[in-house]
Amino acid sequence: MDTKFSEAAEAPVSEKRSRGARVSGIDRALQILDFLQAEMKPAGAYAVAKAVGAPLSTVYVIIEDLVEKRLLQRRTDGTVWLGPRLYHYGLAYAESLDFLNVATHEMQDLCREVEETVQICGRDGDHMVVMAMADGPGHFRVTSKVGSRVPLNWTASGRLLLGHLPDKERLEIFRHASKVSPTGRANTNPETLSEASAAALRERLSIQINESDFSVACIASPVCQPSSECVATISIVLPEHRVVQDRDRYTNAVRRAAERIEATLGWR
Repeated sequence: MDTKFSEAAEAPVSEKRSRGARVSGIDRALQILDFLQAEMKPAGAYAVAKAVGAPLSTVYVIIEDLVEKRLLQRRTDGTVWLGPRLYHYGLAYAESLDFLNVATHEMQDLCREVEETVQICGRDGDHMVVMAMADGPGHFRVTSKVGSRVPLNWTASGRLLLGHLPDKERLEIFRHASKVSPTGRANTNPETLSEASAAALRERLSIQINESDFSVACIASPVCQPSSECVATISIVLPEHRVVQDRDRYTNAVRRAAERIEATLGWR
């Protein structure tokens, strides 16, 4: 066995065997992928079987399955190499890392600029989820934290995250996902929410006051890909009275921050 692959191939197997269990199909598949990645060149089924310490018949079956699912691709000489599906997974993962790095940097800058709590939010099914957060320097604290999930209709960000969808799809989501908020002030009418969502995305601004928490306001701006899909938002969470006192300052600041994220990522 190639020494540079021995650790990657043998560790999972020995771990499984130490528990007295057979090596699972997914473990074998990962061993095959790890071996090819370590070798950095295509290999035949025999070489793969020898490297991972598995019966040739077992490796043949797993390779065929991986080729069918485009996780591997077969070359004209019969060898196999990493498939196009892995490339797309890798792109998605790399893009998410780039986005969070850039967004977190802008989040911190915006927090220092406005001296208020700033959040980066995304969509998780029927909910908005807080992906990153920077607390403002004052005594004001918000109840939501990183990982918090709330219904889409409760928040300014939630509406933006659906704004790019076709009217019918957006309306259907608001129909089944809208919930009554703790304050009772969040709109639950799907038609009204759908129209407000599309309008907010066009204006690149969404504001909610007292809808999820009493005396708390949120001013959000969308972060959109070139396709106009809103993939996340950046928002300022602050006491209600400050929005009334200095609305333009906060709305302009959050819009600029969202635009900088898009520009840095090459999306605008």
